[in-house]
Amino acid sequence: MESERFKQGMEMRRKILGDAYVNGAQKRSTGVATELTKPFQELVTESVWGHIWSRPGLDPRTRNLINVALMVSMNRPNELRLYVKARRNTGATLEEIAEVILQTTVYCGVPAALEAFKEFERVLAEEEEGNTHP
Repeated sequence: MESERFKQGMEMRRKILGDAYVNGAQKRSTGVATELTKPFQELVTESVWGHIWSRPGLDPRTRNLINVALMVSMNRPNELRLYVKARRNTGATLEEIAEVILQTTVYCGVPAALEAFKEFERVLAEEEEGNTHP
């Protein structure tokens, strides 16, 4: 049985990342390993999306920009791409994301920012080709 926090988290997760991404994430967690990965999906949905993203203290745009900086600092290119794409649902702009990546240069180092800009440009190229889901 799904908790209220899980339901709230799933609603926020779908709002920010879109149905296509969330459905894909759930699909990747199906099959033989379902019972092994299901607790992880539940944890992420409740904790990340139900507890943190659903809090009133910061708007989704701000949380998105924070996550861009965090993904650069932790060298997580797949998640960085996800949050560059999520901007369409949070209100963050391309210019703001570029500024965040630029700022990470002095705090995280040139190599981290260089890789982040490569991922940023890859997302934009994919979007020009029509691949817009996160």
